[in-house]
Amino acid sequence: MASVKLCTSNNEISLQLNDDVLGLIVFKSDLHDPSSNLITWNEDDENPCSWKYIKCDPTTGRVSEVSLDGLGLSGKMNRGLEKLQKLQFLSLAHNNFSGNISPELSLISGLKKLNLSHNSLSGRIPAALNLSSIRFLDFSENSISGPIPETLFQNCFSLRYISLANNFLEGPIPSTLQKCASLSGLNFSNNHLSGNPDFVNGFWLLKRLRTLDLSKNAFSGPVPKGVSALHNLKELHLQGNHFSGSLPADLGLCPHLIHLDFSNNMFSGTLPDLLQRLKFVTFFSLSNNKLTGDLPQWIGNLSSLEYLDFSSNAFTGNLPVWLGDLKSLNYLSLSDNQLTGALPVTLGYCSKLLRVQLRGNSFNGNIPKSLFDLGLEEVDLSGNRFTGSLPPGSSRIFESIRILDMSENKLTGVIPAEMGLSSHLQYLNLSWNNLRSRLPPELGYFQNLSMLDLRNNVIYGSIPEDLCESKSLAILQLDGNSITGLIPEEIGNCSSLYLLSLSNNSLNGPIPKTLSRLKKLKILNLELNELTGEIPQELGGLNNLLAVNISYNRLTGRLPTGGVFKSLGQSSLKGNLGICSPLLKGPCKMNVSKPLVLDPYSYTNQMGGSGSNSAPKSSDSVKSRQHRFFSVSAIVAISAALLIVLGVVVVTLLNVSTRRSLAFVDNALESICSSSQGSGISAAGKLVMFDSKSPSNDWVHNAETLLNKASEIGRGVFGTVYKASLGGQGRTVAIKKLVTSNILQNPEDFDREVRILGKVKHPNLMTVRGYYWSPTLQLLISDYAPNGSLHSKLHERPPSTPSLSWSNRFKIALGTAKGLAHLHQSFHQPIIHYNVKPSNILLDENYNAKISDFGQARLLTKLDKHVISSRFQSALGYVAPELACQSIRINEKCDIYGFGVMILELVTGRRPVEYGEDDVVILSDHVRVLLEQGNMLDCVDPSMTEYPEEEVLPVLKLGLVCTSQVPSSRPSMAEVVQILQVIKTPIPQRMEAF
Repeated sequence: MASVKLCTSNNEISLQLNDDVLGLIVFKSDLHDPSSNLITWNEDDENPCSWKYIKCDPTTGRVSEVSLDGLGLSGKMNRGLEKLQKLQFLSLAHNNFSGNISPELSLISGLKKLNLSHNSLSGRIPAALNLSSIRFLDFSENSISGPIPETLFQNCFSLRYISLANNFLEGPIPSTLQKCASLSGLNFSNNHLSGNPDFVNGFWLLKRLRTLDLSKNAFSGPVPKGVSALHNLKELHLQGNHFSGSLPADLGLCPHLIHLDFSNNMFSGTLPDLLQRLKFVTFFSLSNNKLTGDLPQWIGNLSSLEYLDFSSNAFTGNLPVWLGDLKSLNYLSLSDNQLTGALPVTLGYCSKLLRVQLRGNSFNGNIPKSLFDLGLEEVDLSGNRFTGSLPPGSSRIFESIRILDMSENKLTGVIPAEMGLSSHLQYLNLSWNNLRSRLPPELGYFQNLSMLDLRNNVIYGSIPEDLCESKSLAILQLDGNSITGLIPEEIGNCSSLYLLSLSNNSLNGPIPKTLSRLKKLKILNLELNELTGEIPQELGGLNNLLAVNISYNRLTGRLPTGGVFKSLGQSSLKGNLGICSPLLKGPCKMNVSKPLVLDPYSYTNQMGGSGSNSAPKSSDSVKSRQHRFFSVSAIVAISAALLIVLGVVVVTLLNVSTRRSLAFVDNALESICSSSQGSGISAAGKLVMFDSKSPSNDWVHNAETLLNKASEIGRGVFGTVYKASLGGQGRTVAIKKLVTSNILQNPEDFDREVRILGKVKHPNLMTVRGYYWSPTLQLLISDYAPNGSLHSKLHERPPSTPSLSWSNRFKIALGTAKGLAHLHQSFHQPIIHYNVKPSNILLDENYNAKISDFGQARLLTKLDKHVISSRFQSALGYVAPELACQSIRINEKCDIYGFGVMILELVTGRRPVEYGEDDVVILSDHVRVLLEQGNMLDCVDPSMTEYPEEEVLPVLKLGLVCTSQVPSSRPSMAEVVQILQVIKTPIPQRMEAF
């Protein structure tokens, strides 16, 4: 100890160095280091200057830099870092640090760079954080919430760059920001900041600002004048807000502006002429606004433009010839406007152009040949009125083109043979034109083509044998043409094909057996041709096949015994010469020369004989055979129903004690709440809102009053849901009062798990907005769905209210699938819903599906048998059969089963289990039997008067596949999304007979 008291400079340095060692060791003590990156940090060392990721100042010997980026560290930031009094650079980015930002960082007086981005930090930004010396501050990609403290920018004179992007920040931007006179870069994007920013007294005073990013927030109102004060501004990002009014004209007075993005707002009016002064702008996007008027001539003077996107507005008039002056342009999108006239030849002067999107206008005339002499990668001219022929193109476009969509025009002529030289082409759509051409054999040269759509033209000739040489083709649609000849045996080489549609042509000959090699095939349309012979039995082995239509051909003989063929409806078979099926009337013709014994369980011996000359039996015999056929199906259905009813009875008995226990706990909590007065709940509780202004104190202090007065709108396994308004905001939300008996009681654990749920963002998932926690009461706050639940629309609809249309039902099914696929695929550990059913599918004002209750099992202390048992009771009919056993294995396949039942409910309008006087009807069995009988229309909800049969049938079959008893036979949710999108692929309206 004596040496410690010596006043030598060496001993002083030794003490200081030990402070650095102490601070770093204390900091390390709260960290989890799975890869042992910090193994060199040894507390016995005299100084840390030799440690990895540490740098010291050679003059003072003190730690000057700590850089731990991307090391997979987790834990919380403790007070150890405050010992590093000479620290200048601290970077902990791309790790998994959690908890709050340590306010003690303000004690490091000389800190210049602070980077805590890409972590899991939560809580609020410390109001006491001292920015007096900090030049670089990055808190982006965390879960920081609440408003930006007004005092944060009191001493920000040194600040050069700040990013708070991708958090849950809310409220206005502090007016004190104007004090950051040295600021050159600011990024507040992807938050929930709101209001109309006071640009004049804030941003417009930041004379050195070069980059301003306020994108994807909730700012509204017009952009005030004064932006011209930002003389050094280079990038301005305001996209994804609610700005309205006219575009700020004085933007044209920012001479250095190179990036301007005002897309996805509500700007209106015409383009201000003052914008023509932006001589150096390279990126200019105004898409998805309400702008009007003609495209001004002066845009041709913006010679530096590389990216121009004015799509989805209401621009009118012709496309001006000035486009040819944009020599640097590589991306042009004017889609979905009201533009007319011919494309100017000068468009071909844009020698660097790579992507052209002009779909959804009213352009006419010929397509300029000069356009196809460029090295384009993407061309989308669909949905216009172009006439004439396809330009043959030059070698440049053949070497570069990847996407070519010319559909829904009035093009004539032939498909240029040179198009087969496009070795990089992936997407080719020439459908709905008047092309009169053979199928060029050169199409087989495509090496990367995945989608070929030539529907509804006048294509003739035969299908090239080498069409699938590349083996990458996934979608082939040739419907509505005049194609003749055989379906080539080589079609079996299309190993990636999942949609094959050749309907309404003049194809003849047999269906090739090689189709059985297409293991990914999901939809097969061969109707309205002249195909003959029997359907190859091998096609029954296509387990992924969901929909087949072979109607109106000349097919005979038996159907394959496996796969989708077991449940083909009458509409998929009718109009043939003699297919052997109990669903079809008329003679059954077999192309065999000797007797053939059929499977009595599949075909019920309906034929009078085995040969082609067998005479039909009497009507009584036919009725007898039909009776035997239906009896087999009935026996199967009744047996399955008895097994399920037995399981339900057992589970119900197991639930009795559990429900009584949960009811007792719930009643006890109600008693506690009702006996407390004033602010009793909030005194020991905490309210956290992720993305909106916090409710008033009155709202918080009277939480029990809120629950008593609010309308109850639902009950579930995890608790009761109420409709309420946030105090002082007028915003309607849904509040779930959680059943506390099984919920995490540690507030930090509860906070962590709810924040994880809050970060789960998807258009088809109900967003968790915040929570309230106290020892006796836990609430989850989320958005309110104005159209209620799918359950209420299907089963609680008043007679005077119209039923859901098919378009809305399909949109709900696809949206739900997308939401579940996001939960299953977008996280390191898949989020399993556990309880997919219509009451958990909520509907917004546009009938978009919003999945609720996802991930709430994360809030449970454990998935004990009581909770699981209770879940069986609440989700009767939706529970996957494998969960009925003792060794419960919960995975994504359980969600898929519930989704399948929900699909069947959507189409039929019936409940998953219905009880009659003498029997129990299981929906999936009921649908399966009706499909086997060919009475598909009997499955459809009678309240739905109009629906496309070609969509309803495959959706029903998809529901049956998802409810397979064998989990491995159910598709993934990603595959379900793909299948639904394929089902929705536009198909031409058929003749009335079809």
